[in-house]
Amino acid sequence: MLAAMTEQNESRKQRAARRAGEFPPAPEALPRPVLDSHTHLDITVSEAGVPPRSARSEPGSRAPQSGANGGSSGGAADDPIAVAIEVAVAVGVDRLVQVGVDVASSRWGADVAERHPAVLATVALHPNEAPRLADLDEALREIEALAARDRVRGVGETGMDFFRTGDEGRAAQEESFRAHIAIAKRYGKALVIHDRDAHADVLRVLDDEGAPETVVLHCFSGDADFAAECVRRGYLLSFAGTVTFGSAAALREAAALTPIDQLLVETDAPYLTPMPHRGRPNASYLIPLTVRALAATTGTDLDELCAAISATGDRVFGPW
Repeated sequence: MLAAMTEQNESRKQRAARRAGEFPPAPEALPRPVLDSHTHLDITVSEAGVPPRSARSEPGSRAPQSGANGGSSGGAADDPIAVAIEVAVAVGVDRLVQVGVDVASSRWGADVAERHPAVLATVALHPNEAPRLADLDEALREIEALAARDRVRGVGETGMDFFRTGDEGRAAQEESFRAHIAIAKRYGKALVIHDRDAHADVLRVLDDEGAPETVVLHCFSGDADFAAECVRRGYLLSFAGTVTFGSAAALREAAALTPIDQLLVETDAPYLTPMPHRGRPNASYLIPLTVRALAATTGTDLDELCAAISATGDRVFGPW
C-alpha cells in the first residue's frame, strides 16, 4: 500500500518539495515506542539539517507515553541532536543507535551517546573506507579503543560491499571485516554488517572467523533464500525504508519469513526515506512508516510488532 505511490502520480507541489530537500511531515505516532537501530545523525545534520519541531505528528495523532528512555535530556534547546531526538520521541521513536563509518564519526558517535541518554553508538570502518586508508592497522586500533567504551554497544557498520569497490579493494575490505569480527567478540558487542552485492562472501567470512553471539544485517537487501539462511543462523535482519518501495517485492518476501524476534527497523538516515517520501531527507521520526509497512507485510498486529522490535533492540544493544 505504502509503496504504491510513484513519482508519476506525485503532485507538482510534492515533487517541488522533494527536490527542495525538505523534511517530510511527521507520520502518525506509533502505539508504543520503538528504536531506530541504525542512523547517522552526523551526516543527517550536515547534509540535510534538522527536522523542524513542527514535524511532530499529523493532526489528531498522539505520541505514546515514553519511559525512562524517552526525551532529549542532556541537550540545549538549540542542540540539533537534541531536537532530532525530540521530534523522533514525539512519534514513538524513543531510542536511536548512532552508527560510525570511520574513525572520526565513530569517535563523534561515542561522545554523543555519552551526552544523550536516548542514543547508543556503534563504531567501525565502513567497508568502502577500508581500501582508502593509508594505515588500516592504525585505524583498526582506534576503533578497538572506542569499542571498549560503555555507551558503544556495537561494532559496525562493517562488512563487504562489491557495488562500488573494484577487485583491487576486496582484500582490504575482507581484512577489515575479519578484524571487526574479532573486536566484536573480544568486547561482547553486537556486530552490525553492511552487505551490498556480497551475500555469499559475508557468510563465508563469518563462517571462517566464527560469528559473534549477536549479528545484525543492517539494511537487509537479500531475497527470501538469503533471509532464510540468516534466520537459520540466528542473525537479526534490520529493514529500512527500502521495504516500502514498489520495486522491493523480494525484500517484503524476506521480511514476511523473518520471525518478529529476529527483526529490527532502521532509517539509515539521511538515506532510504520510506514511501511516500522517497527522495527527501530521512530521519528517525519517519520510522513509523516503515514499521507500519512491516506490520502489513508480516501480518502482525502493529502493537505486537512494536513491542517485539523494542524488546529485540534492548536484547541486541543492552539497556539505554
